Amino acid sequence: MNFEWRWPWAGPVGLLLAVVLIVVWMVFSSHRHSKIAQLPVYHLDEDLNIEHVVDQFHQWRLLGRTATALLVVSLLLSLATISRPSTIDKADERASNRDIILCLDVSPSMLSYDHEVLAAYQELISNFKGERIGLSIFNSTSRTLFPLTDDYRLASDQLKKAGDILGKVSSQDKIDRTDARTRQDFSDLIDGTQNRKDQTSLIGDGLVSCAAMLPGFTYGKSNKTPAQSDKASIVLATDNFSGSSTYTLASALDLTHQAGIVVDGMYAGPSANEHDETTIQMENDIVSHGGSYFSVHSGKPIESLVQGIEKRKNQDEQHIRRTALVDTPGWWTLALAVLVVLWICLAWRLNR
Repeated sequence: MNFEWRWPWAGPVGLLLAVVLIVVWMVFSSHRHSKIAQLPVYHLDEDLNIEHVVDQFHQWRLLGRTATALLVVSLLLSLATISRPSTIDKADERASNRDIILCLDVSPSMLSYDHEVLAAYQELISNFKGERIGLSIFNSTSRTLFPLTDDYRLASDQLKKAGDILGKVSSQDKIDRTDARTRQDFSDLIDGTQNRKDQTSLIGDGLVSCAAMLPGFTYGKSNKTPAQSDKASIVLATDNFSGSSTYTLASALDLTHQAGIVVDGMYAGPSANEHDETTIQMENDIVSHGGSYFSVHSGKPIESLVQGIEKRKNQDEQHIRRTALVDTPGWWTLALAVLVVLWICLAWRLNR
């Protein structure tokens, strides 16, 4: 914290004006006294020259001088307050934290892993402070489960609810033994994600739909560059089994990259397919566009993702570091108020 005056010229200007007014007052006062001096003057010194009266007079004169001193100091404090005493706050100015979209593939091939991914998402949001989170699920089309929000309790409840439902259909054996209520819950959950016939797991289209949940994203080319990031991220969880989509994963990543959105990839398919050519291509596409890639089968994937998000968050905050000039009239105003109250008390005593 560094102290400075925001209007340093106001004090001297005010002091100069006060001096001019005092000089003018003294000139008129002396002129009036010169006229009075021409009149007969009767002195009461001898009549008032008794001990009690002299003590009262001395007290009156002391109070008068003290009141005058208080007025002078109050004037100086007023001029100081007008000059706007301020401190320089060098703390970081944070307009907002990162917006994060959780983008989940709910195609049939992912049902065995979706409840694990949702559990990982719950662990992920437990590490957030201030970020806004949204969740979108997709198959041939997309559906928003909840939009961007910083209500972590709501987000956690929705993730748990969806995870419980998907956990009951995570295998063919569980599907065969499921009851009517569970089937209805599952149907309600994925309703709106299968609106294109004979199509499934359109990863590129799903990613673009998730990006559309972020403010400022537009389909097509963006005027923004990656350096102009809006502090937005997407966590894409998929097994990389894609149908014939309008957008390939690479073209969808191009769009998000142009819009300043970082996409982190979470592979959630069979561990045996982690080293397939298509899976490696998915990793290369995500990493080449500035995102991080990991598998749910690897050790501590959520910790790696949180570290990546925090690292990017810290980089963004370095770019928006500002110094702010903050008015701090507190003690000056308090001192001025105390002096004015004392002066009022003295003036009241003098009038008596």
